[in-house]
Amino acid sequence: MLYWYYRKVTKLLQGDYNMLQFIINYWIEIFFTIITSMVVAIYKYVKYKFKEQDIIKEGVQAILHDRLYQCGRYYIDRGHITLEELHNVEYLYNAYHNLGGNSTGTEIFERIKNLCIK
Repeated sequence: MLYWYYRKVTKLLQGDYNMLQFIINYWIEIFFTIITSMVVAIYKYVKYKFKEQDIIKEGVQAILHDRLYQCGRYYIDRGHITLEELHNVEYLYNAYHNLGGNSTGTEIFERIKNLCIK
């Protein structure tokens, strides 16, 4: 009877050893595959968000350029500008310039600054 228990325990321990080998061989590979997949998914998400941010930045810059251009045409055609309007245009220009605006916006702003203030 004691021998029978010994064989059962030995068989169970041997089965546990095989299970441990199975876990080491396969589950660790699965674990690293899952971790790698998660890292790739996070990378793609961050890359998408940066691209989306760049597109939004370009859109805001285009809107600011258009608004600066419209203000410039209006005030230059009118021939004068008030102090409040100049501050508004300066606010638009600073935002446009900080977003990386080109020299067209700077030229328009300089022409607006040279108008007489009423």
